[in-house]
Amino acid sequence: MALERMAIGVMLGVGDSPEESIQKVLDVGVTNAQMGRPADEWLKPDKAKELKKLIKAKGIKITTVFCGFDGESYADIPTVKKTVGLVPKKTRKERVKKAKEIADFAKILGVKSVAMHIGFVPHDPKDPDYRDVVRTARAFADYLAKNKQNLVFETGQESGECLLRFLEDIKRKNVKVNFDPANMILYGSGDPIEALKLVGKYVTGCHCKDGVPPTKKNQLGTETPLGKGDVGMKRFVQTLFDIKYKGPLTIEREISGPQQKKDIVKARKMLERIRDKILAD
Repeated sequence: MALERMAIGVMLGVGDSPEESIQKVLDVGVTNAQMGRPADEWLKPDKAKELKKLIKAKGIKITTVFCGFDGESYADIPTVKKTVGLVPKKTRKERVKKAKEIADFAKILGVKSVAMHIGFVPHDPKDPDYRDVVRTARAFADYLAKNKQNLVFETGQESGECLLRFLEDIKRKNVKVNFDPANMILYGSGDPIEALKLVGKYVTGCHCKDGVPPTKKNQLGTETPLGKGDVGMKRFVQTLFDIKYKGPLTIEREISGPQQKKDIVKARKMLERIRDKILAD
């Protein structure tokens, strides 16, 4: 199922009932989604094949599957540093194993992008921890290459310059970026639009999300409905167009309940207006 350029999509949280989650995609008026980490039960090959049939029957395209790990917390910046992604040493080996399991699940679904927050990569390239993380990412990228998949890093923790250096140091053609402009604001990592221009050739996915900066040290900023934060969606989508990005515009709204659906529908309509005007000009 081919997607039109900049098709509007949604970030899909998959809980114990993938059927309900998939229906939410249709309920907000889109037909493509990025998939969060499903429950371990669904990672089994038989269940993955069952899920694939359900997705096909609903007419939905899954563009990316995200890796998530037990013990991760986004409570504040020090907690993110200690718990998120493949950077923490204590959990790295176990998490690489889980990431490979998720990648194999994605392969069954026919999904070629496997994404993750790798965590706070050390800024000093001479730091032994930095070199270890580069080697870990490179080895996982090689595993994914055998599956004909890409390793896709979500933005947020690093500045554009640090992210670019990290990507270049990994030296693998199948290492890409899922660009989330709001995350850079939430972490205080710099101007997301300038960072997007910097790493543009690596960008194969994005999150359309908004937010405002942190007000206290070591705290994260606050996510907002699309258009209510500091990203500037017109500028963001225009920049995606300028760097010749052709992938989906994936809405992410990190709240739950009825308001989430309402905010996503509003975001979809906003993005449709912005995208259609840009493509028409």
